[in-house]
Amino acid sequence: MTRAKDNILKRLKKIKENPSTLPYPNLAEEALEIYPEATDSLDVLFAQTFQSNGGKFVYCGSQKELIDNLQLLSKQKKWSKVYCWESELQQLFDQQNFVYHAQKEALIHSDASITTCDALVARTGAVLLSSNTESGRSLSIVPPVHIVIATSNQVIYNIKEVLNLQTAREAQWPSMLCFASTNSRTADIEKTLVNGAHGPKELYVFFLEI
Repeated sequence: MTRAKDNILKRLKKIKENPSTLPYPNLAEEALEIYPEATDSLDVLFAQTFQSNGGKFVYCGSQKELIDNLQLLSKQKKWSKVYCWESELQQLFDQQNFVYHAQKEALIHSDASITTCDALVARTGAVLLSSNTESGRSLSIVPPVHIVIATSNQVIYNIKEVLNLQTAREAQWPSMLCFASTNSRTADIEKTLVNGAHGPKELYVFFLEI
């Protein structure tokens, strides 16, 4: 596994240092309108794009406001089993008396999970998740509702910056990277749309201004 990881990192470095010539160079000069250009600030662009994808965005001006919003949502949804495994978040929740579950069993019976993220991609409205966090892989996938707590300094513009971000963390390259922009959906069976087919049915981003 380590050898394969090192080979991948070497190839990425080589590509970055010696980019190949574009087969159709004129395309680089054309404006592609697949995604909008950043006319607003990155946090505003992310919020707009994330919500247009179907995600739920909650702005929090302080840690107290963050906890108040979590308490309110938990009460409205009548959650009793909210899971959090990250020590930094647990410390904040303990200070503010927010109730959570820290054990790593019976996750299938959870109401929601709370994790951090690696970055927010403004151009596509996606949340970058990785296995490097204490939440690992399962906490963002198994519970029916996933709440991501992100800060204003985590917003980047596009996916190209994700590659730069990860190559800068060479020693901490994760075994899993995932982009989440809304709940999963499929219409494979009888062309009937099913939300949350593979993972959470709802995705929240609680955006903390710092």
